[in-house]
Amino acid sequence: MFCSRLAQVQGKPASRDHCYNDVSITRSVHDNHYCSVNPCFIAVVTECNGGGSFLVLPIHHTGRLDPQQPRVCGHRARVLDVKWSPFNDHQVASCSEDCTVKIWDVPVCGVRQNLTQARKTLIGHSRRVGLIEWHPTAKDLLLSSAYDYKVCLWDVSQGGPVLRCPVRVVVSPLGQPRPAEMLLLCACFSPDGSRLALTSKDRRLRLLDPRTGAVLQVSSPSYRVCKVVYLGALKMLLTTGFSCWNQRQITLWDPRDLSEPLYEEELDGTGGVLFPFFDPDTNMLYLAGKGDCNIRFYEVSSEKPFVVFLNQFRSQLPQKGLGVMPKRGLDVRSGELFRFYRLISAKHLVEPVSMLVERARKPGVFQEDLYPLTAGNSASMTAQQWLSGLNRGPMLISLRPGTRLANPYPETPPDRGPETQLEPQGCPVGLMAVHNELSPVEEAFLQEQEAYQDAKYPRTGSDLWAWQPDETQAVPKAYCIIPHCCEPEESPPPHNESQLLQVFYKQQEEIRELREELNQKEEKITSLEMQIRNARNMRTSC
Repeated sequence: MFCSRLAQVQGKPASRDHCYNDVSITRSVHDNHYCSVNPCFIAVVTECNGGGSFLVLPIHHTGRLDPQQPRVCGHRARVLDVKWSPFNDHQVASCSEDCTVKIWDVPVCGVRQNLTQARKTLIGHSRRVGLIEWHPTAKDLLLSSAYDYKVCLWDVSQGGPVLRCPVRVVVSPLGQPRPAEMLLLCACFSPDGSRLALTSKDRRLRLLDPRTGAVLQVSSPSYRVCKVVYLGALKMLLTTGFSCWNQRQITLWDPRDLSEPLYEEELDGTGGVLFPFFDPDTNMLYLAGKGDCNIRFYEVSSEKPFVVFLNQFRSQLPQKGLGVMPKRGLDVRSGELFRFYRLISAKHLVEPVSMLVERARKPGVFQEDLYPLTAGNSASMTAQQWLSGLNRGPMLISLRPGTRLANPYPETPPDRGPETQLEPQGCPVGLMAVHNELSPVEEAFLQEQEAYQDAKYPRTGSDLWAWQPDETQAVPKAYCIIPHCCEPEESPPPHNESQLLQVFYKQQEEIRELREELNQKEEKITSLEMQIRNARNMRTSC
């Protein structure tokens, strides 16, 4: 009998207070995730009349959503997909039915008013763009696929607000006006970005060289595949699709020979598309179907039996899409191995679900086998280096608290033009980042907060850092403290950007509550005035 070290992994949903409530999730029928997450923000595609929009919320800004919450609404038609840059936590890409791809810069403090002006607009498709994907190791490389049967690679670091010519046209229709093999359903880069696995409308799997567009391998037409994912160091491909009997199935492939699969397994007869998610650090596979109420866990190996079922997370509500937190944003102290963000359109809810393992929750013990070196948020090369033929694996980091690894590759001085200045990096839980000096954006943010403190609570220059303590972590005191008015020794300044942002978001929540109280008082005043007016009219009539 097979005994796995990950047999005790269980899914734990967040409480209602830690979910994102009243989110108007899009009603689009595309087989996309509609959600993208990083350690700083969560982006969710929303329903919008007369255009396209998506929400960008700070990752800790949970609870009931303000109906007037600002959105990113620069598209002229419905947004179909959003993806955060893997190397910049404040840069997000979106594609739309208006035939464009847009690159957005999100401020450090989040979206505080409707964001309509994108940093870059990519105009190279003649029909709606349904799929975008960032390169896993090269900086500023973005792949897009549209219903004009073209697949393009863009270098978003190029100058100018509008880009019309991609650096590579990976796939383009020649001879046939509407070839089914060029309408992509899914695209996945290999871990070093040297290969591109594609599934298309003809339900076949193809392996391409993304630099030249040359087709290296094509699967047999007897296997109907929909989604594909690389299995990291196992050097295999996994696809989800349907069998000839319309049963949902998973299939393992050898990238060197796609003529016959290594392994296939039928799951059920449900009609929703299965989304595969693979964790290369633990070799765990997660399967979540569109419209399903569960998430299955498997352990994958390079030897038979290849795929072993472990457990599943069950819910009473179906999911429309899912977002996944990068490994550098997980809470390793609580034994978290993976984290999903389920879009539940029936309840207008985004629900975080953490995959936890009990043995990793021992205090003061770091489980090396569960948290090996993982891909970080630094690119291993530039776009031009990759286009010239260079291949490099991802930059690895350690999730052990308080550790930092040296760069294994020689650093090249980046060209910091006026459009590449906004590159702040987040500080996720479990990874202690070291910042020797602040970026211009961080300095501007601190100056804004200091000006706010000076205007509302005039003090001397030495008291600018007298912030309100975080009540969720501070030790309760025996006396009451007036917000923002405590002495520096009672409330020490934040030690890093993450704590600073938590204080800022808490202040914004207090301001929102005060506005609600003010609106309630104004309504009460109006009601009392009406009662006085009615009483006077009755007295005069008598």
